Amino acid sequence: MASEALTAQGYINHHLTNLTFGVLPDKGCLTIASNAAEAKAMGFWAINLDTAFFSILLGVLFLWFFKKVADNATSGVPGPMQNFAEWIIDFVEENVRGSFTGVNPLIAPLALTIFVWVLLMNFMDLLPVDLVPWLASLIGIHFLKAVPTTDPNATFGMSIMVFVLIVYYSIKIKGIGGFVGELALQPFGKWGIPANLVLEGITLFAKPISLALRLFGNLYAGEMIFILIALMYGHNLVLTISGGALQLAWAIFHIIIILLQAYIFMVLTIVYLDMAHQESH
Repeated sequence: MASEALTAQGYINHHLTNLTFGVLPDKGCLTIASNAAEAKAMGFWAINLDTAFFSILLGVLFLWFFKKVADNATSGVPGPMQNFAEWIIDFVEENVRGSFTGVNPLIAPLALTIFVWVLLMNFMDLLPVDLVPWLASLIGIHFLKAVPTTDPNATFGMSIMVFVLIVYYSIKIKGIGGFVGELALQPFGKWGIPANLVLEGITLFAKPISLALRLFGNLYAGEMIFILIALMYGHNLVLTISGGALQLAWAIFHIIIILLQAYIFMVLTIVYLDMAHQESH
């Protein structure tokens, strides 16, 4: 990165490149990419180690926190941790009651997991853009992205699992015939089966795609703005002060985006699963 660090383009490319593990076509061996071109050449089956690491780390943190609260829960005056956990649980349960009309004990825990996990991953975007890459460089890691939700692999992974649940419960509640009939017979009846399949198929597959791209697009754009503002530092005093003010202003505004995107992902998951539980369209 010594040569790329001197240019704005190199700085941006560095911060948008994942720590990728995969097979290089020309070498035919497993390796960690040493630059953005190598990461791209590894193709679909490569693994973004930073996305996997921070996703798992934040998931473990989520489980540890709620397990600790559950172990220390009291019927008396609750402590700050219990108050905070109960507030989140009440918030999620209120949304489930308002959006889900069926009966399924999985929905509330799933909604809680999605909301908190996505929120934690989004909040990584508030760390200074150079902090995590700089810390990683101290141990010889040249590329490291700390925000899993700026990686479409993470957002599509979550949305595909939601899609699997949608299809599973659609078939379980309505039967295979009911599920296929819903796709083939609406909205134009049996005489419009080809058109129905196209329209309903697009609607069905648009659910996971929209879930993934909405979350990824908003967080990726937010990260890009942080990176662009960071380019203002070091040129002169005016630009440095202006960059600091812009970073602070964008971070405050970005908190709304972080919270909103976690909330939207949770609510849409609940709504889609509610539709899957309904006997008719």
